[in-house]
Amino acid sequence: MTNLLLMTDSYKYSHLPQYPAGTEYVSSYIEARGGANESVFFGLQAFIKQYLLTPITKEMVDEAEEMVTAHGEPFYREGWDIIVNEMGGRLPIEIEAVPEGTVMPTSNAQVQITNTDPRFFWLPSFLETALLRAVWYPSTVATKSRDQKKHIARALEITRSKEAHCPRSGNHL
Repeated sequence: MTNLLLMTDSYKYSHLPQYPAGTEYVSSYIEARGGANESVFFGLQAFIKQYLLTPITKEMVDEAEEMVTAHGEPFYREGWDIIVNEMGGRLPIEIEAVPEGTVMPTSNAQVQITNTDPRFFWLPSFLETALLRAVWYPSTVATKSRDQKKHIARALEITRSKEAHCPRSGNHL
């Protein structure tokens, strides 16, 4: 099983001490930034089911601590231990999103993640990488597939006409 604690950019481990003193709640979001005028939102439910419904375990924390510290990054063991020991491995976060399959203009928030416990203000930004990765690829495939379906539908409409013309042969179809 993939360890959620290792599914982030390595620099995210150093973010905790960079937050201003007194920070309690942070909200991170993802959006389709371009490539098309609109995007099909897809992939969040699979990510939640595969990763966020699996409780964080001591073994996951141990593995992440070993890997992260071996790369010279700080690891916030205390926070992860609180999640394991006090919260039963459940992450103190709330995720809000547009419904899966929503077609929407690019440059609009599709998902927002916020911590629900002020001790974990660092968690939304930490999880943003995995969340973005989980949604970007399936949303891209869904968007491209929708565009292809629209082109095919137009071509079918043209060629089903009795007046359709085959440019190569010069014959009517």
